[in-house]
Amino acid sequence: MPLPLLALMLGVFCVGTAEVVIAGILPEMSADLHVSIPSAGLLVTGYALGVTIGGPVITLLTTRWSRKALLLSLMGVFIAGNVIAALAPNYGTLMGARVFTSLSHGTFAAVAWHVAALMSPPDKQATAMAKIALGFNFANVLGSPIGTFIGQQFGWRATFGYVTAFAVVCHLLIYKFVPSTLSTESDETAGENLSLREQMKVFGKGSLQLSMLITVLAQGAVFTTSTYLAPLLRDIGHFAPAMVGILLIVFGVGSVLGNILGGRAADANVMRGVLRAQAALLAALLIFWVAAPHQIPAALALFVFGAAAFSIIPALQARILAVAAAAPALALSANVSAFNLGNGLGAWLGGTTIDLGLGVRSVTLTAALATTIALLLSLAMWARSRRESPELPALDASTADAALTQKTP
Repeated sequence: MPLPLLALMLGVFCVGTAEVVIAGILPEMSADLHVSIPSAGLLVTGYALGVTIGGPVITLLTTRWSRKALLLSLMGVFIAGNVIAALAPNYGTLMGARVFTSLSHGTFAAVAWHVAALMSPPDKQATAMAKIALGFNFANVLGSPIGTFIGQQFGWRATFGYVTAFAVVCHLLIYKFVPSTLSTESDETAGENLSLREQMKVFGKGSLQLSMLITVLAQGAVFTTSTYLAPLLRDIGHFAPAMVGILLIVFGVGSVLGNILGGRAADANVMRGVLRAQAALLAALLIFWVAAPHQIPAALALFVFGAAAFSIIPALQARILAVAAAAPALALSANVSAFNLGNGLGAWLGGTTIDLGLGVRSVTLTAALATTIALLLSLAMWARSRRESPELPALDASTADAALTQKTP
């Protein structure tokens, strides 16, 4: 992996860890802040809503910024937000810090994905975006388990200190390895110099609207379960608290495999990749519900769930590029918002399921219902696009050559 992509992937690892690490320390935060588990889960919802609203707005306002300056500024916001979270005296301040931190997430991920696509041959764009998405995978494999362990041993505030320290390192790596020439001027052929009004017209396309709705539902299904993995594993699987971090590694290893397979499937055929990812997620959730009370089957089901959950990311992002070539960074940012709106929806659905007295195990069935709706919409999208090419739009030769020359500083 070229060093600029590696630096961006590690930056995505940082923002991904900040988002998902909450799942592993919900009990500790709930007890220390004197709030219920579902209320602590709303910290995920608050973060997700901040990404949903802030991402597209910041992307629009920073269209003509140097990509490197923008990435460094966003990482600076991220660092400041996590410092505030670590020092937060109460639940309200912590919620505010999470929302503030989230404002850096959407645009950072979107710009990283777009740069990866520009640096790649036409038939490898989804695989390149999957490489950047590995940051989210490693957030589950390493970031979240390490943060969970730190939170259990030293308190949840130490977890935010750990995220902050790693973010400082990522800031330095981006400064060192991401070339300053990656600016809006190099994106002219991708439509980044269009006016704000012209870029906004991309959202009038029905295919983009449907794609984003599917993203919300599919990711909502993932977070309906993943937000409550800690109580699900403790209360239903009867795993010891110390085992939760290890099991999150199992989940994360599965997510790496799913991300790779999802990218390859989308490179071959975008719509087929989307449909396969949705079907796999539905099957994984039903398997998890059956296996949850039995420790070894539950661990295996967790691995399968991780693989299915992350196979949807490169497939859905590739679909966005296919239908929004006129304003790719904005569309990708909006789809990041859709992913995070799904995160917030999922955390709320899971908490509501528990509050209704259905039990924490039932969050998997609620997630399966959301996945079923997403799959039906995916089938509708496939039927709608049968007369369209499902392949990713190819970069023209001049754009591809220019992007490839920017792989190294």
